[in-house]
Amino acid sequence: MTTLRDRVKTLVPAPVLSGVRSSLVRYGERTSDRRPLPDFLVIGTKRGGTTSLWRYLLEHPLVPRLFPAWNTKTSHYFEDTYSRGEAWYRSHFPTERQRRALERRHGGPTRVGEAAPLYMFHPLAPARVAELIPAVKLIVLLRDPVERAYSHWKERRTEGVEPLGFAEALAAEEERTAGEREKLIADPTYVSNAYDWYSYRARGRYLEHLEPWLDRFDREQLLILPSETFYREPAAAYARVLDFLGLPPYQLDRYEVFNDRRSSAMDAAVRDELTRYYAPYDGALADRLGLTFDWGR
Repeated sequence: MTTLRDRVKTLVPAPVLSGVRSSLVRYGERTSDRRPLPDFLVIGTKRGGTTSLWRYLLEHPLVPRLFPAWNTKTSHYFEDTYSRGEAWYRSHFPTERQRRALERRHGGPTRVGEAAPLYMFHPLAPARVAELIPAVKLIVLLRDPVERAYSHWKERRTEGVEPLGFAEALAAEEERTAGEREKLIADPTYVSNAYDWYSYRARGRYLEHLEPWLDRFDREQLLILPSETFYREPAAAYARVLDFLGLPPYQLDRYEVFNDRRSSAMDAAVRDELTRYYAPYDGALADRLGLTFDWGR
């Protein structure tokens, strides 16, 4: 499917397009003092339905897009671009005037946010978010970690950055990511592709990565949804998210699944190993959150 962004890139010469982009970025930064910080963040998990949820939210008339329009989902501020500063971060969101215009037109409160599934996994993101926007609402989608890991690997293969098979990639994960978390903590400007790309197994230890958020934010600020429920009952899950954000109900015409990747089935032996590996982590997660996850395997 050809997008408007693709058509613009085809019709407008690259130097002109680059100049327009730079001008819009500078304009956003100049007007950053008129751009309120976000009301909500979708912080995870990767391959858990964050893109689908974000697309659904943007269909709500009171959820404006990021600025400029090519920023489809996130600024990556609390992970990769934190050194650019608060004014740069604010530049991604609509102005107070734009928000009020939407509210007059649609008769309800606007809610502005972004979706960045690396936020939940990045060791510095919880403290950064808590310092800048302590009252923010946080949405977490948690998918069966076995399926999540396989889907993550499929995405990396499709994008051409994963030469290994799934079993081989799992075996190589510890060596590939060794020391990367520590480097991120030691150097706030450090960016690690390996930590993002090859963390197939580690990302599924959900409680380990949620605890820093639970320590810093009231439980009422977090909405945690099983991805399986979200996919199976999208209208009900969407309604729950809107209620959590304080948005009026809104029914979509259809609930399309975005970024789905069809493939052959996971090797049975690998599935069995991962299932046994995650069992104690899943149990601790359910006990800590008081939730039941539909991860029947």
